[in-house]
Amino acid sequence: MCGIIGYIGPKSVVPILVEGLKKLEYRGYDSAGIAVVNGDQIQVRRVKGKISALEKSLDKAPLNGSYGVGHTRWATHGRPCEENAHPHQDCTGSLVVVHNGIIENYLPLKRKLKEEGHTFRTETDTEVIAHLVEKYFKGSLEKAVLHTVREIEGAYAIAVLSTQDKGKIVAVKSGPPAVVGLGEGEYFVSSDINPLLSHTQKIVFLEDEEMAVIEPQGVKFSDLEGNVLKKKVDQISWSPLMIEKRGFKHFMLKEIIEQPQVVRDTLQGRISLDSGKICLEETGISSKHLEKIAKVVIIACGTSYHAGLVGKCFIETLAQIPVDVEFASEYRYRDFILDEKALVIVISQSGETADSLAALRAVKEKNPLSLSICNVVNSSIARDTDGVLYTHAGPEIGVAATKTFSAQMAALALLALHLAQVKGRLDEKTRLSFIEDLLRIPHLMENILNQAESIEDLALKFISFSHFLYLGRWVNFPVALEGALKLKEISYIHAEGYPGGEMKHGPIALIDEKMPTMVIVPKDRVYDKMLSNISEIKTRAGYLLAVAFEDDKEIQDRVDKVIPIPPINPLFTPFLTTLPLQLFAYYIAAKRGADVDQPRNLAKSVTVE
Repeated sequence: MCGIIGYIGPKSVVPILVEGLKKLEYRGYDSAGIAVVNGDQIQVRRVKGKISALEKSLDKAPLNGSYGVGHTRWATHGRPCEENAHPHQDCTGSLVVVHNGIIENYLPLKRKLKEEGHTFRTETDTEVIAHLVEKYFKGSLEKAVLHTVREIEGAYAIAVLSTQDKGKIVAVKSGPPAVVGLGEGEYFVSSDINPLLSHTQKIVFLEDEEMAVIEPQGVKFSDLEGNVLKKKVDQISWSPLMIEKRGFKHFMLKEIIEQPQVVRDTLQGRISLDSGKICLEETGISSKHLEKIAKVVIIACGTSYHAGLVGKCFIETLAQIPVDVEFASEYRYRDFILDEKALVIVISQSGETADSLAALRAVKEKNPLSLSICNVVNSSIARDTDGVLYTHAGPEIGVAATKTFSAQMAALALLALHLAQVKGRLDEKTRLSFIEDLLRIPHLMENILNQAESIEDLALKFISFSHFLYLGRWVNFPVALEGALKLKEISYIHAEGYPGGEMKHGPIALIDEKMPTMVIVPKDRVYDKMLSNISEIKTRAGYLLAVAFEDDKEIQDRVDKVIPIPPINPLFTPFLTTLPLQLFAYYIAAKRGADVDQPRNLAKSVTVE
């Protein structure tokens, strides 16, 4: 999401800010800007679009200053445009603020500030911060910021500077990340460590409700009551991969735990509860073009293919448009039939997957509308499609995809609701009900992750098994495929995912006491059918584990062990059923001593056929 960079020191500030913004591009953004202090003036330059546009603007009319801040914005409140881009100023133009997060009470604050005579120039929630700091400024910038953050509610990481209290940047965090870099006579603040690695090895991680006052002489830390804090300085290596683990044994576990926030970030700014609408204008594909769509084809590989199968259920259920899901490696060689009424969706974490890119280029000859769902800004696939819907998972280091799967499902859920909205398939009340269910998901995911220890205890009982069967139906059949894939990828245990209805067409021959079965059985439209599958396995002495709703009493008497998940709209259960399967695979692999983050023979991004 939004990225912040700030610098104070003897070097030329503009190149440092611009380079820092480039290293924050992966977070996703729609506009960028910088502000630098030059004498008694603040010079601001903002653009809609890419950092390259900002560079061109700076080449034409350079800025000079002694210190400053920069920002990449992902729109939440206010459309993507130069006016809404950060940094934002107060009425006097003597201070600027950059902000990552959402100010939940900005509307009442804005009304009050307007009544007090403040003039607003943007549609953003961030601008209230600038005016509050202006209101409370009495000569000390840090005291004004402290008064300000006591009034705002929500999540924020902010950096503020003022010509009325020169030579300092004040940074505060509550929610989104913020780090401070300690160099030799120079100091930095950033949303993450990546922009700082080429400048310093000394990093301080701000915790929630902490402030940093950054000056040429050094950095002072305090809490929001003004009490001085002595912060630990982390001496890092030059590899960003080591620091990003943040205490987790493996990147994979860290990335599993990050999934609730990843889903929040992917949904953020794209849903309006006021109107009950999904806002995806950012994709670059207009509603007028989507109205004509009569067929959807999803092309992907691996985990992204499984996300596509979930997306098929989302789109067919909500938008009532027929969907085909194809392996990119096979589809590119098919005699496929497409026309201008088809929407081709290419899903790729990296945006560089060779088979997916080749399939996309092949289908473009048929002139369908094309949309990519990917995690890397300005990647090849993103550039080659008519539109792009970015996920906001951040860098995923573990080879076995986890958080990007959840992010892709979130993006597909948004797209399905958007298509339903454009096509008029759901009335406003029904659509809003689905939206509310979608917004509840991150919190419910956190509830599941809180029981990771019990899933670990369960998983350790199965480290010696050589085979596993995963069964699911309807929207959870793809989850069965993904659960089996995770187990085989990282633990090297043979595992197969099957639709429950196909069990009697072959896999049932394998069932015995040496072949455990994981069944995904939330209470949904196929619940009774799954109970029949369970009975068939039980009569053949098969050991049964079930992922089921925590309030389901019936299932407890039918299986050997239940992994409970909170009840949710059945259509959205994959967000919850996926997590226990990822943890189950992770703990088995870790206990077996496998290289969890870099499984043998696998690469993170398959860029050759």
